[in-house]
Order: sequence, then structure tokens, then C-alpha cells
Amino acid sequence: MKRMSTKSIAVLSSALAFLASSVADAKDFLVTGIKPDKLVVVDAAARKVDKVYTIPNGGPGPLTITVSPDGKTAYSVVNRWESVSGIDLETGKETFRVDLSSEGERVKIMFGMDISPDGKELALYESAVKLGLGEYEVQPTRISFYDTSNGSKIRSIPAPRQVTVMMYSTDGSKLYGMGRALYVIDPANGNIIKENKTQAWDRANYYPPDILDVWSQWEQAGIFSTPYYAARSDMSLEDPAAYWTGMLTLDLKTGDFNLVDVENTDIFYFSTVVSPTEPHIAFGVYNNLAKLDMKAGKSLGRGELDHSYYDINISSDGKEVYVGGTMSDISVYDTTTLKKIGQIDMPDGANMGISSMRVFKR
Repeated sequence: MKRMSTKSIAVLSSALAFLASSVADAKDFLVTGIKPDKLVVVDAAARKVDKVYTIPNGGPGPLTITVSPDGKTAYSVVNRWESVSGIDLETGKETFRVDLSSEGERVKIMFGMDISPDGKELALYESAVKLGLGEYEVQPTRISFYDTSNGSKIRSIPAPRQVTVMMYSTDGSKLYGMGRALYVIDPANGNIIKENKTQAWDRANYYPPDILDVWSQWEQAGIFSTPYYAARSDMSLEDPAAYWTGMLTLDLKTGDFNLVDVENTDIFYFSTVVSPTEPHIAFGVYNNLAKLDMKAGKSLGRGELDHSYYDINISSDGKEVYVGGTMSDISVYDTTTLKKIGQIDMPDGANMGISSMRVFKR
């Protein structure tokens, strides 16, 4: 075996030290949209806006946002939900554009968008109508895949109706769609591999659940989560104890699907996020911030908010949660105490509407 020279060892040591330093220096950034056409990058630790970019033809406001796996590009639903724009997060240059509608067809997308784990394909859930002289002809819903290098359409596959949020499995072999069930879809051909039951669940002593989910924030833990609300069928509906809030989770690595009640329903949550360091812990937000233990099936406490927030995300170390997605501020809360520890105001008091709020590292 040939021995390495002292010089070679020194070079290798320096390279490893550089790589370790680069990883250690990477920190959390948030990206969100503000009306009418701006993408905002926030330095989470510094509690300040880092960059503001204008999206070409981006009005009336960026909606769903998906960040590339390398953290370099943010893809936003814009142009009255008929286009997707990819913005370079360092330069602000538009590097990707797909305008979905054509002369004979109007195509809308809203919340169903995700990027493949290798960053090569962008999957969009499309609702289309043919434009006649005096009528619209509704077309079957579909998922179309676009090449992120040039914006060309690669293929389209059939898709169930009423899907809102979509997310890839960690290995890219499956595409999950949250609709009247949580569908497991083969992204190559559109075959439904499995339906995880929600609306058609056969849970004893429960009516079908109510689920609203339009926000994407699973990038930290790799676990999709959403609250559900259900009433017990073996109790009087006049009894407040009959109503339950639960958590639906899907592990994007293993495919494990779970439903667990966590508290009697007295408030609602619009969105939830799972802790990357304690995957049995979730946080929910709307008019309150709540900490939920999905393993024990109980609430661990609530924190007061300054106003309603629609969207929530969490830091890489699991110590902070960020709430935003409405009005003009992102507020920061301690995950242990649920106390407010910071606030980032949007430029010129601009409203985020219901824009996504994603976390990436740079």
C-alpha cells in the first residue's frame, strides 16, 4: 500500500476542513411572497429581510413556492395562477418560466406543485378548460412535468380531482397527492399505487373527517402533516366532547401514513409542521400557536399570537417556529416556551396573502 506524502495529507486535511466549515456555516433562510409581485428572502437568525426580487408578470401575488434541492432557485405560482416563475435566489434573475394557458385552453394551478429530489423535474397539478365560443369545456385534471433546465413539458399523467398539495417521496419514485384521500401516484405513468383513506375512512364510531390543506412545509422533517377534524358518531353532536382534532402525517421516506387524535376541538389550525429533531412533535397555527404530541395523542400547550397566521415552518435545529402567510410580518416563537422571540416585517408593509413560506439553507 502506497503511503500518502506529508503534502498530500495536508491538502486532504485542508479540503476536509473547508467542507466541514461550509456545512457549519450554512444557515436557515426563509422565502415567501408578497403582493403584488415580489419574492422575499429572509435571514432567519438575523431576523431581517435579506433580498427582495420582482417576479416578471407576477401579480396579483406569488402563491405556492417550491425551492430547488440545492437551495438556489425558488419556483412560484404567479400570473393569476397560470404561470410558474423560477427565480435565482442569489441574483434575482428569472431562470425558468412556464406559461400554462394557450389560445384554446385555460390552465390553472394553485397549491399542487413540487420538485423532484434530483431537481430535474417540476410537477404541477393542472386544472384546464377548453375555451369555446360560448362555453368552457372542463378537461380531466392532470399532473404535468416540466424540465427545470429549459421549461419544456416532459409528459402529463391523469390525476384524481380535488388534489391540493403534492409532494415527492424522498427517493423520487412516488408522488403523493392530498385530496379526498392521500393518493400514492406513480409519476411515470399516473397509476394510483395506493389510496390512504381519509374521506372514505372506515374508522369505528367516527364520521368522515374535514381536512383543509393548501400549505407546503415538510422540507425540514421530511414528514407531510395536516390537521383533521372529526366528530364521534357514538356521541350526541350537541356534546362538545364529541368533536376531535387530529393529525394526519405521511413520512416521505418510508411512506408510513398515520392518523391520531390529539385534542378535543375548541380551536382550529390552518397548517402544521413537524419538528426535524423530535418527529413525534408538531406545531399548529391559526389564531393560536399549539404544540402537539402525536405519540402521546395530546396537546402540550398553546401560545398567544398577535393576529391570525395561516402558514408555519420550523428551523433546522427545531428550536424556532416561524408563522406567516398573512398580513405583513413573520413572527418567530420558541418551540419550548411558545413565547415570541422575534419578528421580521415585510418591505413597505406588504401583505403576504396566502403565500407559502419555505425554509432553505445557504
